[in-house]
Amino acid sequence: MKYVGKKFVTLIITLLLISFLVFLTFDIIPGDAAMAQLGTEATPERLEALREEMGLNQPFIERYGQWLINFLHGDFGISYKYKVSVQSMIMSKLPITVIMALISFVLMIVVSLPIGIYTAKHNDKWMDRCITILNQIVMAVPHFFMGILLTYVFGLVFKLFTPGNFVSYDVDFGAFLSYLIFPCIAIALPKIAMSVKLIKSACIQEARKDYTRTAYSKGNNTNKVLYRHVLRNAMIPVITLWGMTLADMLVGSIVIEQVFNIPGIGRILLTSISYRDYPVVQAIIVLIAAVVIVTNFCVDIIYQLVDPRISVEE
Repeated sequence: MKYVGKKFVTLIITLLLISFLVFLTFDIIPGDAAMAQLGTEATPERLEALREEMGLNQPFIERYGQWLINFLHGDFGISYKYKVSVQSMIMSKLPITVIMALISFVLMIVVSLPIGIYTAKHNDKWMDRCITILNQIVMAVPHFFMGILLTYVFGLVFKLFTPGNFVSYDVDFGAFLSYLIFPCIAIALPKIAMSVKLIKSACIQEARKDYTRTAYSKGNNTNKVLYRHVLRNAMIPVITLWGMTLADMLVGSIVIEQVFNIPGIGRILLTSISYRDYPVVQAIIVLIAAVVIVTNFCVDIIYQLVDPRISVEE
């Protein structure tokens, strides 16, 4: 419990620090949110009145404190451009981005785990060498370019889906999931390659340790040693990668949304940045940071469950 408590306190402090830095960044960057709305031809009186209405004339600490209190109560503010609740804007699009990230994450685990174990068992065989070469190629391709390739090959050449023909989850959930197949593959493929490489190297490294030789000396076969002893210890660094990958996939979804014309959080974020709609941008960035930090916290807890020595060392 002491270990968990320390990690939880660190989580809270980190979240507060990030929220402060995000708010500070948008306060000091050049540009005027009031002028972005009214245009350069607006009179000084109108600009000043709008700044007062938006609370931009209040001291920084006062504005941050009020924003933080409202944020913790679920009030993310009002969009400068659309004049609607930021919470309603985000919550209407958040399920799309989250579902994409979760499907990609599950796909990564389901595909990479058996392939990683297979390559470890058949190290330096011809199939392992082919998979290694393919891994290097896939890891070198960015998310967005992978999305473009999949769109061209499977959308325009083989016509397995229609690019841009997105269907919302509240209209037809089946069609919604069907359209997300290739975007999720584009997100997952580079992570699958990284995961396979790490699982293989971790298994091989663990298989060379003394405890595996002891397990073999007791009459255990290769599969029993691998699944009962080697894999459990080899998964410790893999869990770290998967934890970071889940957060990275959420961010990667924002990029892929633009390639496949999916109206998720990414579209709101880019539009809000171009219009200097700071309440929307701040809320999205802080929420993404919160997901990353909470994910790392969960990874630390899982770490402690897998290897209890960690809590003792802490």
